[in-house]
Amino acid sequence: MATALLDSSPEFARVIDECETALAPFVDWSLTAVLRGQDDAPGLDRVDVVQPASWAMMLALAALWRANGVNPTAVIGHSQGEIAAAVVAGGLSLQDGARVIALRSKALRALSGGGGMASLAIPEQQAEELLTAWPGRISVAAVNGPSSTVVAGQPDALDELLAHCETTGVWARRIPVDYASHSPHVDEIRDTLADALEDLTPRPGRTAFHSTVTGGLLDTGELDGTYWFRNLRSKVRLAEVVRQLATPDTVFIEVSAHPVLASGITETLDALGHTGAVVATLHRNTGGLDRFIQSAAEAWTHGVTVDWPTLLKPHHAHTVELPPYPFQRRRYWLTPEPA
Repeated sequence: MATALLDSSPEFARVIDECETALAPFVDWSLTAVLRGQDDAPGLDRVDVVQPASWAMMLALAALWRANGVNPTAVIGHSQGEIAAAVVAGGLSLQDGARVIALRSKALRALSGGGGMASLAIPEQQAEELLTAWPGRISVAAVNGPSSTVVAGQPDALDELLAHCETTGVWARRIPVDYASHSPHVDEIRDTLADALEDLTPRPGRTAFHSTVTGGLLDTGELDGTYWFRNLRSKVRLAEVVRQLATPDTVFIEVSAHPVLASGITETLDALGHTGAVVATLHRNTGGLDRFIQSAAEAWTHGVTVDWPTLLKPHHAHTVELPPYPFQRRRYWLTPEPA
């Protein structure tokens, strides 16, 4: 995961190192070893490993964008992504962010095996109607776009739902997790998480934080332990927040190792009739500096300011001025003559 950037970007490597130090009091594994896939490192199939690793990746990529002149006017986070967004916004210190992501993911591990999640290509209302066949067993967990809904619940009920979707022609896919985030299943770890995050110290941020828990702009001073339980328990309202921020000129940059939310955001923009853009940062099989430069170029074509000299410096490249065109301002239209 992002091994190429660890080796090619000092800024990315610096932030990963800072995240490793911040995580150290809460985990018994090395972040760098996990990202490099070393034999002695735990696997990314563990929720208490993959979520802190993803959190660190998001922060390092956000720092890389900023180091190259791209600063957000607002941040949004999806589920665990809100923890990284809170740090980027300045609402949580790096140490508090590490604490939240590590203890949240450890609490989730206690739920392993008791639930599951699935993605459905239908609107939220249609999903709600469909789930009436499994009352109290499955619920809507996230709304990522007009036709992108995630559900969570009991494994056997999800099996029945997926079989029903296959029969009726509804696209559905099981998400490879064995717990049910954003559902009543999380209630059993409420006290555990509340105690672990009791003395969290959130603070006013420097960048606008739009909450997918409340569905709107939120003062980051309110990001206490109670909020972070709600973040794990409540429905993720991504599409609602995207609609609030969308304008014809809005550029959404997904800061992750792979763009899993880009399609839902694009679908939301399309439904609004906006021409705003969605830019991925990395892709699963292309995670190096070259990929990042391509993403920066894409953002630049949509009007985002990029510090090209800084970004291209490792490539020993330099910018040049295009030759100016000497406009003569002469007309060459044919003059119509009377018939």
